[in-house]
Amino acid sequence: MKSLSEIEMTVKRASRAAGFSWGISEEVGKSIRLLELFGLPGIRNLNQYYEDKKNQKFESLNLINKKNPSSTQSFCPIILGVSFLDQIKTIESQNKIQFTSVAYPIIFLSFLSRASEVIGKKIYMKFDKNKILLNFNLNIYSNFFNQEFPSIASNIDVEFIENQDNFTQSEWQNLYKLSENTFVEESESLKQGGAGAGLTDND
Repeated sequence: MKSLSEIEMTVKRASRAAGFSWGISEEVGKSIRLLELFGLPGIRNLNQYYEDKKNQKFESLNLINKKNPSSTQSFCPIILGVSFLDQIKTIESQNKIQFTSVAYPIIFLSFLSRASEVIGKKIYMKFDKNKILLNFNLNIYSNFFNQEFPSIASNIDVEFIENQDNFTQSEWQNLYKLSENTFVEESESLKQGGAGAGLTDND
């Protein structure tokens, strides 16, 4: 079994050989490593994309807006992913961003997962009726993973989810009240042995 570091290094070198700069190739290496870590077919899809790239042109999207329609070609998932990651602090204020025709969306997905960690928010991705939740780059949740990822996603919606508790205030208060049973009353001996000056001043 290949190690994650071996996967990252090989992907980086292969991406450079495929025509990307060393900087972008490094980002691809990190992203494909992440997909393989999560048990997703990153290597397989990247191989297929690089094969397609030999004979097919893909559009580069460098500046991301609220709505991003492609022209005649599908968006390159790598340039799109790097642009998204670079601009994440700005575009998160858009709440929802749309893309039309993205090649190999699973590759783009890995960049979204990393972006979720950068901004400290969950990111919800929907493409062609498939729904995926990205959780701070710690895990990816979807009921879609037992299927093959398509080579082209006709439409992709990306939403930023504001952080909020998963429980009610009443549920929290009940649990906190129970936790109070572990609190220890501060006795005179605890006060004397606590932080700060004691009975003896050595200054």
